Amino acid sequence: MVKRKRNLKYWIGQAHLWLGLGSGLFVCFLGITGCILAFEREIENAVQHYRFVKAEQRSYVAPSKLKEIADKQLPGKHAHSISYQKGKASMVVYYAENPEYYWIVFMNPYTAEVLNVKNMDDDFFRIVIMGHYYLWLPPTIGQPILASATLMFMFLLVSGLALWWPKNKAASKKRFNVKWAAKWKRLNYDLHNVLGFYMTWILIFTAFSGLVMGFQWFAKSAYWVSSGGKTMVPFSETLSNSRLVNSRARQAPSMDILWAQNLDRMKGFTGGIEVHVPDSDKASIELAINPDTDTFWKADYLYYDQYTLKEIEVNHVFGKFANTNVADKLMRMNYDIHVGAVLGLPGKIMVFLASLIAASLPVTGFIVWWGRKNKNTKRSLSLPDE
Repeated sequence: MVKRKRNLKYWIGQAHLWLGLGSGLFVCFLGITGCILAFEREIENAVQHYRFVKAEQRSYVAPSKLKEIADKQLPGKHAHSISYQKGKASMVVYYAENPEYYWIVFMNPYTAEVLNVKNMDDDFFRIVIMGHYYLWLPPTIGQPILASATLMFMFLLVSGLALWWPKNKAASKKRFNVKWAAKWKRLNYDLHNVLGFYMTWILIFTAFSGLVMGFQWFAKSAYWVSSGGKTMVPFSETLSNSRLVNSRARQAPSMDILWAQNLDRMKGFTGGIEVHVPDSDKASIELAINPDTDTFWKADYLYYDQYTLKEIEVNHVFGKFANTNVADKLMRMNYDIHVGAVLGLPGKIMVFLASLIAASLPVTGFIVWWGRKNKNTKRSLSLPDE
């Protein structure tokens, strides 16, 4: 028998095959759950009518009052934040890790009427997210598994491009179009090869942003490269500088005063403001002011001493948007890139289609490999004994 010369493309093909077989089920799972999550917000807005209220000319109810009423719905639980957005219900979020719980009380911000009390552990999209992030396992186990599969998928995308690359001009004519009328084996090959090529240019960004969320070393490396060699400052809890209460008696709770001071910044845009309730006597009060609630990366995160009400400056990524550099913006933008929101509805459609193709690639790739394997087996069996 004549042995074929094993060149670089052969070894790339072998790596592509075995990494594909090893990560295929996880990639398929991530693709399917990614499709489901692509239009999470749009679906929720369409079917959960308690998320909306009629916009009125009167003032909002202060956050401390909303919290006081919401607390009665969930006794013994600590409120995490209260949000406001024109035309939307205020959400009083109750979240903790130990003991673990996640509830949202939806309220009319003008009347403080409770519209719905929801246990997010029973929410369909929350369940899908926990699978997409952690495979419904403890985060310390599930996240490394899926992040490792994503890392393998990133190599599969790059190696797939190398394998797709045509040898000559004549071969290139077959690489850009799917022959829908061909026999199923050829059609399956085109679905893997051609659609894989087109979607790779979107999936690379999706996989890259997934790795930034999945591995700290990857996030730090990405920041180092995009910043020109600077080290990313890790997020840390901002603490109040003073535990001494002001001598003068306050007419309103601290978070109400800070909320009122920043409320004017909401005028003129359709964004929202979120007040974070301090979880201890040492914690600061955080306000997140987002001019575009369809994304997250443009938000201003402000931190205040809960006693003196003085603003506390921070040097990590999640501070004032005006203080961010290019690398900071890319880190902030990472989630919006991952779900396609950074490009609006067209971006979400692209991510949906790319996730759908990503889920199909392990299936079509396995069929291609199985067909070739059986073909080679039949050939070897038909050879006469030497």
